Amino acid sequence: METFEKILSEHAFFHDLPGIHLGTLIGCVSNVKFGAGEFLFREGAPADQFYLIRHGRVAVEAFAPGRGNITIETIDEGEVVGWSWLFPPYTAHFDARALSLVRAFALDGACLRAKCEKDAELGFELTRRFARVTMQRLEATRLQLMDLYGDHGNS
Repeated sequence: METFEKILSEHAFFHDLPGIHLGTLIGCVSNVKFGAGEFLFREGAPADQFYLIRHGRVAVEAFAPGRGNITIETIDEGEVVGWSWLFPPYTAHFDARALSLVRAFALDGACLRAKCEKDAELGFELTRRFARVTMQRLEATRLQLMDLYGDHGNS
């Protein structure tokens, strides 16, 4: 049977995190699953965890007046979703909805913040990793906007 520590170390988000930090995270991890259509979190709700997606797909959605919910990005297995737990006021800025059966590790935000307060190196490592994810998501959003609003040959 695989341990949380081994599985976390193999996840792309944590693949090179020093073992001492992985051991610290274990107390904040739980195994979760969501059925297709279930929400991992909702916009405006408390952001108290993030998810390492192990199986399935998740749509990150935003509400657009007159259009309803639109998918901003699709998160696949091996990726992470939810970083609002790291920044006050700790509320979700988007919805995250399972597109299929999703199996994930949920990491408790309050637990992690407390551990980061005690271990600045762990806090730096997590912030650095989430900054990388944020930059990738901003670039993906930029490309979507360019495709949506860019010049399509109409002069």
